[in-house]
Amino acid sequence: LATNSHDHFNIHRDTTDNNRDVPFDFTEANYERVAEILARYPSNYKQSAVIPLLDLAQQQNDGYLTLNAMNKVADILEMANIRVYEVATFYTMFNRSKMGKYHLMVCGTTPCMIRGAPGIYQALCDHLGLGGYGETTKDGMFTLSEMECMGSCVNAPMIAVADYTEGAEGYTYNYYEDLTTQDVIQLVERLRKGEKPAKIGSQHRDKCEPAGVVVGDKWVAMEGTETLQGPPPGPYCRDLAAVKKAREEAAAKKAAEGAK
Repeated sequence: LATNSHDHFNIHRDTTDNNRDVPFDFTEANYERVAEILARYPSNYKQSAVIPLLDLAQQQNDGYLTLNAMNKVADILEMANIRVYEVATFYTMFNRSKMGKYHLMVCGTTPCMIRGAPGIYQALCDHLGLGGYGETTKDGMFTLSEMECMGSCVNAPMIAVADYTEGAEGYTYNYYEDLTTQDVIQLVERLRKGEKPAKIGSQHRDKCEPAGVVVGDKWVAMEGTETLQGPPPGPYCRDLAAVKKAREEAAAKKAAEGAK
């Protein structure tokens, strides 16, 4: 069984908490959610629910999929176990190794790398005592991973945080953007204390308006803002009315000279 990109090994290895003897079943509340998910699909296409059911199982199971969590999904959908394994090991949104209570994912795509993602990564490693991506802190609180484009390039650099502390009922997955190393350290310390982050999304602006940018691990605010509704800064288009008038005058002059 292949594992996802945060894992060091790409084969399944039995552990005390992930082997064929470790039971898994959905809770009563989550069986209600299973029924809601299945109701979205025709009965003869219920296998289409494999991804949302795996996601639900992962949320309930502290952020990762054990063998029997995948097997339970296969039983509900009347699929061969291997077909569920194929889905769970293809998509990196599914974790096949034990995770920390908080999954920290650093964006590693070009805009974030240019804007400071390597510094964010190193700050997290140093502060949490980790040797690199794929590792979990000794207290089981944080797992660090790299993730490719999160789609908020204008607010680079950024991380995503999956919170598994309250199971499927309280599961959250949030973006934290426009980060400096100081911002990300403050964020993980609030999480460590069980506190909610002070702000989701950009840490220095409302959304993604042109209010500033992270440069050299510092937030640099712009003096004033510019939007598509304001006057353009140039270069400006020619005065087309004046150009038209000049051409008409030149044509009339030429015509007059030709008539002489």
